[in-house]
Amino acid sequence: MSTYVAPLRDMQFILKDIAGLEEICALPGNEECSVDLVESILDEAAKFATGVLDPINRNGDSVGSQCQDGVVTTATGFKEAYKLFCETGWNAMPFSPEYGGQGLPASVTMAVNEMWKSANMAFALCPMLTGGAIEAIAHHASDELKQKYLPKMVEGTWTGTMNLTEPNAGSDLAAISTKAKKLDDGTYLVSGTKIFITWGENDCAENIIHLVLARLPDAPPGLKGISLFLVPKFLVNDDGSLGQRNDLICASIEHKMGIHGSPTAVMSYGEKEGAVGYLIGEENKGVGYMFTMMNHARVNVGLEGVGIAERAYQHALWYARERVQGKIVGDKSDEKKTILHHPDVRRLLMECKARTEAMRTLAYYAAAQIDKAHAGDAAAQARIDLLTPVVKGWSTEQGVELTSTALQVFGGVGFIEETGACQYYRDSRITTIYEGTTAIQANDLVGRKLAREKVPGAAMKAMLAEINATADELAANPALANIAVNLKNGANSLSTATDWIIANYDSNPQAVHAGSVPFLHLTGIVAGGWLMAKSAGIAASRIAAGDSDTFYPAKLATAEYFATHQLPFAAAYAAEVTGGAASVFGLPENLF
Repeated sequence: MSTYVAPLRDMQFILKDIAGLEEICALPGNEECSVDLVESILDEAAKFATGVLDPINRNGDSVGSQCQDGVVTTATGFKEAYKLFCETGWNAMPFSPEYGGQGLPASVTMAVNEMWKSANMAFALCPMLTGGAIEAIAHHASDELKQKYLPKMVEGTWTGTMNLTEPNAGSDLAAISTKAKKLDDGTYLVSGTKIFITWGENDCAENIIHLVLARLPDAPPGLKGISLFLVPKFLVNDDGSLGQRNDLICASIEHKMGIHGSPTAVMSYGEKEGAVGYLIGEENKGVGYMFTMMNHARVNVGLEGVGIAERAYQHALWYARERVQGKIVGDKSDEKKTILHHPDVRRLLMECKARTEAMRTLAYYAAAQIDKAHAGDAAAQARIDLLTPVVKGWSTEQGVELTSTALQVFGGVGFIEETGACQYYRDSRITTIYEGTTAIQANDLVGRKLAREKVPGAAMKAMLAEINATADELAANPALANIAVNLKNGANSLSTATDWIIANYDSNPQAVHAGSVPFLHLTGIVAGGWLMAKSAGIAASRIAAGDSDTFYPAKLATAEYFATHQLPFAAAYAAEVTGGAASVFGLPENLF
């Protein structure tokens, strides 16, 4: 069985040469961060991922979490790993020092979080949801709630959740029916049922802080009548100690296709007197507040696509290096060779490696835009707004495809659970669904981020200008000419599709949205191809300067592969966006 090994060299290269780590470290508030410190952090995180999280991943999948009478027991090793995770400070990395955090840049935490997701995605969901809850509280709650709850959540002693979905209200938040009633003391009583609550109940934390969307009795209908409440599992006394158990319970946990180690709870609030909750921000503005948490989660779920694809690739590569099977096409020797020598196995592995590197580069680049936006860079804010649905939607779809591709390397034994290859495929499948499906991300991209932008398409056209500049620069180097041509063609396809969406959005929105997911894929391929092309240019310059690091020829090879095998799909996606709507609606409903 393979062991997860963090791809530190690639991570370091992307952070330094693409994300601009030195520039990030020089931003206000990041003065204590340095390139050397980041390398040390990555080294230690790699040890934790390999030594602590990876060994309990398989057991988490095979045993999973158990629920009895509202009490959830996580898989063997999870509780101990989480305790060590918090004691060693990993949970506190990205958060404000005001509440006990380390205040490290998003770029750094992005790389570290990838390791957690590769090594044990089910475990990593716990700190991810806690982090989202922390962001929502820090941005929108009263100072009293911040001081009372954030230090323990940043420390990790208390975990956090996001409670949106209900049995009759999935992606349609306007349909939620959970109720809240205001009391004379300013608190609220919350009652209702929420489903699909990640780590909604667990035995790892002393307390669980639920963020719950609910309606007040006099609230207006729809999204404008939803408020956000902080509802703790245990009430917290004024001195910070835990008080009585709140009126909430885990009614059950879901039996799922994957991520078995993550307890996904059905939460019941207010079966007795009502669960005590505290209003976050103002009444009837909860959806906007929750999107602070959602946007945090969406980038991190996109990173799950990267992490799970990397893990599946490593496992497949290990098998390809060990397995001897069949005669190699064109090999006239009698030497027995591993399946790594078969042309199609090489293709499968190159698909996994090149596309995962493209996803990683895009995710880290996006994190750098978050860091710059926090420092007041308006252009960076526009860029991360544009890329958030792409990182989430494209990367998770890629993750599903690549875990399937990696499983193919194993042949028949890949379909057998004992090999472990099945788990990555099963775990990856949820990522395109939760925190907003791929279609929701695509609708956001073509709507809010493109056609309904203040100047329609401005952010996309700014990125396209940079992409074309990179293509022109690379074209001057004959060794990079193929990459440049494919990148330029991809940019032209993206530009054509962008113009078509802007021109047709108001007059024919259904046609636009029929092609929104292909447009998301188109944007991901071109943006990922752009950053791989930039990586190739850097690698080529290092080689020309006499650098003998074998990493650079390898980066050139994966960039060349991506340009040759992925960027040509841009033209097909553009054709689907601009001319495919009629056939989407071509079959009458009664003929389905």
